[in-house]
Amino acid sequence: MPPPHLRPRRLSRTLAFTGRVFHVDRDRVRLSNGRTTTLDIVRHRGSVVLIPQPSASEVILIRQFRYAINRWVWELPAGTLDPGERPQTAARRECAEEIGWWPRRITKLGAFYPTPGICDEVMIYYRCTGLIRPPRPAAQDLDEQIEPRSFSVRRARALVARGDIVDMKTVVGLGLLRR
Repeated sequence: MPPPHLRPRRLSRTLAFTGRVFHVDRDRVRLSNGRTTTLDIVRHRGSVVLIPQPSASEVILIRQFRYAINRWVWELPAGTLDPGERPQTAARRECAEEIGWWPRRITKLGAFYPTPGICDEVMIYYRCTGLIRPPRPAAQDLDEQIEPRSFSVRRARALVARGDIVDMKTVVGLGLLRR
């Protein structure tokens, strides 16, 4: 980490937007080179990305419509942390909500910032194994229309190579399975 005199210094902050999942701060910043600029930063609670594996050679992906890009995509299940929620708790909850299975074991594989130039969201990746049916079905979020499906890991990677999987968190997650 650079010494304090080389780090940018916030001069002011205003709240530019508040939404359901994130808010945006507009910061006036003095850079280490002496210049002053305005930066819009998306503030996010963080999220979990699940790699549910019924077996070592399989992975469950979900297909859902993503309005922002106007298309259906295959992706790893994921979700935002609820306020104050521990990531491991969120991983178990999201697994039940999105694919209908409860993981007996979760293993943290890594944590990454998808867009650190504009956002402080950290995505925490968990391998989910020992999948069992939960005692009661979990409800999906109102904006979700999800179709889970099991793929061989090899087939999922082939879908990435062909350009059929376009979701970056999924590409990263499938790469983590080599660990």
